Amino acid sequence: MKTVVLMGNPNVGKSGIFSRLTGTRVITSNYPGTTVDVSRGKAHLLDTPAEVIDAPGTYSLTPTNPAEEAAAEIFTQADLIINVVDATNLERNLYLTLEILERGVPVIVALNLWDEAGHQGITIDVAGLERRLGVPVVPTVGLAGQGIRELVERLDEARPSETIQPMNEEERWAAVGRITGEVQTIAHRHHTLRDRFAEASIKPVSGFFIALAVMAATLLAVVAIGEGLISFIFEPLFDLYTPLAMQISEYLGPGILHDILIGHLIDGEIDYEQAMGLLTTGLFVPFAMILPYIVAFYLALSILEDTGYLPRLATLVDTFFHRLGMHGHGIISVFLGLGCNVPGALATRVLETKKQRFIAATLMSISVPCMAQIAMVFGVLGPFGMQYIVMVFATLAIVYIIVGLILSRMVPGECPEIFLEIPPYRVPNLRVTVSKTWMRVRGFVGEAIPYLFLGILLVNLLYTVGFLGWLATTFAPVMEVWLGLPGEATAALLVGFLRKDLAVGMLVPLGMTPVQLVIAVTMLSIYFPCVATFVVLLKELGARGMAAAAGIMVTTALIVGGVLRMVLIGF
Repeated sequence: MKTVVLMGNPNVGKSGIFSRLTGTRVITSNYPGTTVDVSRGKAHLLDTPAEVIDAPGTYSLTPTNPAEEAAAEIFTQADLIINVVDATNLERNLYLTLEILERGVPVIVALNLWDEAGHQGITIDVAGLERRLGVPVVPTVGLAGQGIRELVERLDEARPSETIQPMNEEERWAAVGRITGEVQTIAHRHHTLRDRFAEASIKPVSGFFIALAVMAATLLAVVAIGEGLISFIFEPLFDLYTPLAMQISEYLGPGILHDILIGHLIDGEIDYEQAMGLLTTGLFVPFAMILPYIVAFYLALSILEDTGYLPRLATLVDTFFHRLGMHGHGIISVFLGLGCNVPGALATRVLETKKQRFIAATLMSISVPCMAQIAMVFGVLGPFGMQYIVMVFATLAIVYIIVGLILSRMVPGECPEIFLEIPPYRVPNLRVTVSKTWMRVRGFVGEAIPYLFLGILLVNLLYTVGFLGWLATTFAPVMEVWLGLPGEATAALLVGFLRKDLAVGMLVPLGMTPVQLVIAVTMLSIYFPCVATFVVLLKELGARGMAAAAGIMVTTALIVGGVLRMVLIGF
């Protein structure tokens, strides 16, 4: 089977072309030996089966970060390279193109964002570019599918270049300038409304308010879509499932097996949020409480990616994140972490140095609650008033800034400047957006649900043998004196290591006051990531890095919990 690799700079539209070539037959997994996501798909190209690989975006075959290292390694596996080039930024993209052509592999160039180049008054002599590069060049619009048929039809013309010879860096840049000057002309055009908005979204003042509006709209959309899915789809499905669950409960009768599978009945009925059984809470929490918000979040994230807003957001917040020991790409980890901390932790790989990755991962674990936990926070504190929810998130934001400022000064290492291509704003393609959302949701289900089942099983067993009761007694002085919480809250903190969202739900039956719930929920957000995130951070940071991060998390949680108790309850 032939291996076809898509290579190009970041944000040139490779995912759109990849989706057009492969459809839904796609898997996304970590590249061996790294935590870099690589998409692979099957396709029939010219009636020949082929594996299509979407390599991570890279500016050069001489790597400077893990993503570029993976791209350089994937390049060596290719039988044919589709080099995706941004037609609106030809000069910047051609450096990688020349590096690829110097290696003597069959190449075809997809001159992508062709429509956007026309909108910007850019004209490229495609035939002239073909002659100078010595390989086929096809104008494409990946999101709309324009040019994809011609690209596939011309794959058999892909060949090693006979006109491009090996060069050093200086010679290569000189060739880039010469080729660009010969094939590209730029005509004057007046700024459109979209141009003005694009400029406004990266200026400090206007960009800040645009970012707030985008974030608020995104959160509201996620909540609205999530609640809609719960109310109209998932809860009705569990209403249909309840009679079957009750039959299983009656068949099992009282005993440990009933407690594990069904859990504890309340007034003879199943309360899916509190039963704590594998077939009740174990199904309801992930599917009816968490999954709807995850679907909504990843849908919103895909739209923001495809419109081209995320790179602008990274540029806008670069100065702020530099003060915390990172650069603007740190916002990506925060934004992904709001959906699920697992992809948020994986996103730290876009940062170049160990210092940046350590700080980003630690701060995300401490102060960025996942969408599942956010939903539970709203559910637990919402009935008492919005002010208590604001207390939790305001505290997390303050902790993120303070701990970041401390770590930026204490953690050794460098924080290099950001170099980021900003793509033009585009209208997302529904097919591509839905495909990306589906792949991410499928990945979340595979990552999270097994750990959730394990957590519920473990909690039931620990409760049955009396271990949780012993822990509650042992740590009661700390919980009651320093944190102002009942000793029984220890069990929720233990479960928080397995699934934080489930632990938040366990706080409800304890009858705590709203202020106590604020303290407990805030500590759960800070003190340690769920076990799934823990495993990813272990791979990202190594054992020593993870141990250091864990120590920071626990220390911060105890300090913040005590301070909140002093401020909200008193000495």
